[in-house]
Amino acid sequence: MSRHRLISRRSYRIWMGVNAVLLLLFSGGVLYFTVGNGFRSTQAQARSMQTPDPTESAKLAAKIPTKQQVMHPHGIYFGLSTPQAPWSDSEIDDISDKAGMRPDLLEYFVNWTEDFRAQAVVQSYRQGAVPAITWEPWSGLQHGTSQPAYALSRIIDGKYDGYITRFASAVRDQKWPIVLRFGHEMNGDWYPWSESKSGNHPGEYVRAWRHVHDIFGKVGANNVIWVWSPNITRPVPSVALEPLYPGDKYVDWVGMVGYAADEQTTATQTFQDTIKQFRTFTRKRILITETGAGPGKNQSTWTTSLFNWLKSRTDIVGFVWFEYDHKATGTKDWRFTVNQETLDAFRSGITKLRVARPIER
Repeated sequence: MSRHRLISRRSYRIWMGVNAVLLLLFSGGVLYFTVGNGFRSTQAQARSMQTPDPTESAKLAAKIPTKQQVMHPHGIYFGLSTPQAPWSDSEIDDISDKAGMRPDLLEYFVNWTEDFRAQAVVQSYRQGAVPAITWEPWSGLQHGTSQPAYALSRIIDGKYDGYITRFASAVRDQKWPIVLRFGHEMNGDWYPWSESKSGNHPGEYVRAWRHVHDIFGKVGANNVIWVWSPNITRPVPSVALEPLYPGDKYVDWVGMVGYAADEQTTATQTFQDTIKQFRTFTRKRILITETGAGPGKNQSTWTTSLFNWLKSRTDIVGFVWFEYDHKATGTKDWRFTVNQETLDAFRSGITKLRVARPIER
C-alpha cells in the first residue's frame, strides 16, 4: 500500500496484531473481527463451527475445486476484502445483495504471530468463495514499520522455519486450495519486509520468498496458489520490480495493489504502467489483490472504467475490492456501497463480466 494507506489502515492492523492474544482469551468461541468495535464472540456460530454437521461437511468437500480449476477459472474472480471476512455470513450476504453478485474469492490477513486456521478456509468455501490469505511476516503495525526480529535475513537463515513448517503442514493437511499472498507490497517502504527496512539488504526478499516456498514444497503443501503482489509503481516509481521477483518457478499469479488516485478517471491510468513493467520479465496472469476508489467526483466514473477495462483483458484473473469504510481506514471510504452513484456503477459493471464460479453454494 502507499504511505497514506498505511496510516489509513492503522486501526485494522493493530487489531490484527493482537489477534493471537485474543484467541487465547476467547478460546471457547469463534471471534469476529470488526475494526470499529473490536472482537465479538457469537456462541451459536461458534458451536456450529466447532462441531460441523458431517453431512454438510461431506457435501461441501465434494464441491471443492482442484488447484488447477482454481488457477484456470472460466471467468474473472470477483473478490472482496472486508472487516469480518471470512467469518461473517451476514456481512458477505449484505454486500452481495447490494452488488447483485456474490464474491467468489475472500481475502483476509494473517500475520506471523498467528497459526493457520483451517476453519477460515472452510468458512470461505461455505460461502462459495476461494480463500485468499495475505500472509504478513511481522507482528503488526503497533510494533512499527521496521521490525528487525522479522528481518529477511532471519527468515533466510531459518529462524522461523519451525513456524513456517507448522503453517505449511496445516495448509497441506487441510487439503483444499488456498491463494497465498506472502509479503505483499514489498516494493514500498512501509512494511518490515521491504528491503529498505529492518536492516534488510538488496536481494534478500527473493531469497526469503524462495526459502518459504521451498519449505511448503518440502512438506508437500502443494494446494497453494502463490501470489507475488507489489504495490503499483505510482508511489514508488524509482523501485524496479524485476529484482524483487522470485521467478516464474516460485509464483503462480502476479498480483498488484492499486487504488484510484483522486485525479484518475480510468483503470488504465491506475494499472497500465505496472503491467508494462511486469511484461518485461513474466507472462503470468494477474490478480488485482486490492483495489478501490475513494469518494469524489471521479469515483463512479473510475468504477465504470474498471469493469470495462477488465472485460477487455485476458491476462487478468480477477480483482479484490477493499470494502472498508472511513472508520476502518481512518481516511477514505473505499466501499463501492458508499453512495448510490458508485453502487449503481458497480452493479452495472459486474454484470458485464463472466464471474468465475469455482464452487456453487
